Amino acid sequence: MNTTSSSFVAAEGDGYEQLMGRWSRRLALPFLDFVGTADGDRVLDVGCGTGHLAFAVARRTGAGEVRGVDIAEPYVEHARRHNQDARIVFNVADACALPFPEQSFDRVLSLLVLHFVPEAGKAIAEMRRVAKPGSIVGAAVWDARGGWVANRLFFDTAAALDLEARARRARNYTRPMTRPGELTRAWRDAGFKNVVETTLSIRMEFASFADYWAPFEGKDGPGAEYVATLGQVERTRLRDAVEAAYLDGEADGRRSYAALAWAVKGTAPA
Repeated sequence: MNTTSSSFVAAEGDGYEQLMGRWSRRLALPFLDFVGTADGDRVLDVGCGTGHLAFAVARRTGAGEVRGVDIAEPYVEHARRHNQDARIVFNVADACALPFPEQSFDRVLSLLVLHFVPEAGKAIAEMRRVAKPGSIVGAAVWDARGGWVANRLFFDTAAALDLEARARRARNYTRPMTRPGELTRAWRDAGFKNVVETTLSIRMEFASFADYWAPFEGKDGPGAEYVATLGQVERTRLRDAVEAAYLDGEADGRRSYAALAWAVKGTAPA
């Protein structure tokens, strides 16, 4: 992986599914309500992960072609294995250097990606470059600081136990494009017209604490990256503390947490 273009630790498609794919599948629906779709469109999904936005576009419309690109080869391979629609093509590619000619797409979209691109402005400029004049270019990222309850439960608990976790929490909640109005400013700076920002909401439901905790024992994402640095004693202490926060004094079982995302759309200029 080109680490200059992504700060996300990506290892396994199945691991990403457990960590985030199940939620990107859900968030894709209100995101498409916001950015719109149209039959016959040629659509680009930038940072496609395991493919849920691309799949949602194809299910919703008579899109002519949907291209999904991601810098993480394991995620692209996962998306390819689960693709049964000939209109959809997945490739490994860098969001900061898209392998397409100028003005190639009727709609250019990015879901839960730009906050993991250190030089997000380059990716946004590439999205504009490959968009046809008058087309919609849109993106969404988690409101990590103010609207991502399940994630804060983990990092706030970890930060109370460990100074390194406190530093990692600060990095995770100050990523690019996650503050109020930041996407709007980036879209206007890139020259998009008719820029609109909104908030999207979903619920994250977990069957049990084991279901909630499992991704942190995996290999994908910032939480698992941190847990992997811990010794067994520290890991057990963290798991017990997070479990207490999850249970809230009640029996183990289902929990439902609100999750908010910032979303923006604009029109590519002539």
